[in-house]
Amino acid sequence: MILQQTSDLNYVPKRIISLVPSQTELLYHLDLDTETVGITKFCIHPQSWFKTKERVGGTKTINLTKIKSLNPDLIIANKEENVKAQIEELAKDYPVWLTDVNNLTDALKMIADIGKLTGKSTMADALINSISKAFKDIPKTESPLKTAYLIWRKPYMTVGGDTYINDMLLHVGFENIFSDKKRYPEIHIEDLPIAHPQDPVGCQLLLLSSEPYPFKQKHIDELRSQLPGTKILLVDGEMFSWYGSRLLQAPDYFKQLIAQIQSE
Repeated sequence: MILQQTSDLNYVPKRIISLVPSQTELLYHLDLDTETVGITKFCIHPQSWFKTKERVGGTKTINLTKIKSLNPDLIIANKEENVKAQIEELAKDYPVWLTDVNNLTDALKMIADIGKLTGKSTMADALINSISKAFKDIPKTESPLKTAYLIWRKPYMTVGGDTYINDMLLHVGFENIFSDKKRYPEIHIEDLPIAHPQDPVGCQLLLLSSEPYPFKQKHIDELRSQLPGTKILLVDGEMFSWYGSRLLQAPDYFKQLIAQIQSE
């Protein structure tokens, strides 16, 4: 069954499968090494788990046979990361905790919920407090930079206002120029409002993410001729899109990013 509240699970799980990379990393932070028996091929952090834990396919290509062989007593999935039909099939035989994370508040609630489900509430609460404090210490830019964030190439794709990445952009002090769009729309670079010193409504900052598409310096070089007045930077996509214990590292990364932008 798909659990509706943490109290629906009336035991502490001993055989957990995680179908989401950022939540796998959270389980590691909560010291659930013995209890976590399966992860996906995209759960690359921590490296020790990536090398040793059983892999149950990809986030959208779950191996149901492998999961059945591991006999889990809790599966942790995510509404966006995983395929609905596959999760519904798993829920016929196993308890599934389905998270839905669209902003920092959701992420902190997710951490608290998983802490309760796994008997690790004290550790989860400490993590939440540390993350909350770190985010309060992020310096804000004097005025929000009008920003576009690219996650894919051919076609170019960006993030809409209802995404977790959009919320991270807001916390850093960036204004997503595509916040009026939903999810991950396709765009054309020539449609971006070009920034000029005398035109504050243009795209002032273009961020090229390291994932899911691995943008490189050569892509910055390609785009500079089309966007001469826009600052273009490569950014660590995990810091903007992973919503587990990676949130502990994100504020320091964001501070460094702000300093880099201000120095250029």
